[in-house]
Amino acid sequence: MPAITDAKILILATHGFEQSELMKPLEDLKAKGATVHVASPSGDAVKGWDGDDWGDSVASDLKLSDAKADDYHALVLPGGQINPDLLRVEPEAISLIQAFVKSGKIVAAVCHAPWLLIEAGVAQGRDMTCYKSIRTDLKNAGANVKDESVVVSNGIITSRNPDDLDDFVAKIVEEVEEGRHARPAA
Repeated sequence: MPAITDAKILILATHGFEQSELMKPLEDLKAKGATVHVASPSGDAVKGWDGDDWGDSVASDLKLSDAKADDYHALVLPGGQINPDLLRVEPEAISLIQAFVKSGKIVAAVCHAPWLLIEAGVAQGRDMTCYKSIRTDLKNAGANVKDESVVVSNGIITSRNPDDLDDFVAKIVEEVEEGRHARPAA
């Protein structure tokens, strides 16, 4: 059970991530002492979406193909409509998510990012939440959908939208400090 100050956390994103849903976890987890890296498919900077236009770019620390679940305690998946929709068709992204789940490590997805959990085949039978427009997708994937700021199902954390980010980050810290979670594999 690592303290958050000893934790290594990976954020997986591509262009079109919801600005606040990447930046708040990145900044808050770093402020709490965690080592946080951003991985993108190309390894290059990725541009966020902020409100109704493109936002700021965030540098990537590594290329998706170089990211390994064994190197991290948790995986954070920011939402936005564009980011998870692009990532869910990337086999390497889905394999990485499945590796985190299989190893019992923390996986945290906010807003539209549960699309990635659906694609990875890990929603079935879990309590989850998400942005209101994809609740039917999550329900059709077999999740027990709840309308709460943060829902945890055995170390898999989901939240609804940017308004829930304080609860989302707090739950990431709590779950990381609890350690690995035994769960059915993806």
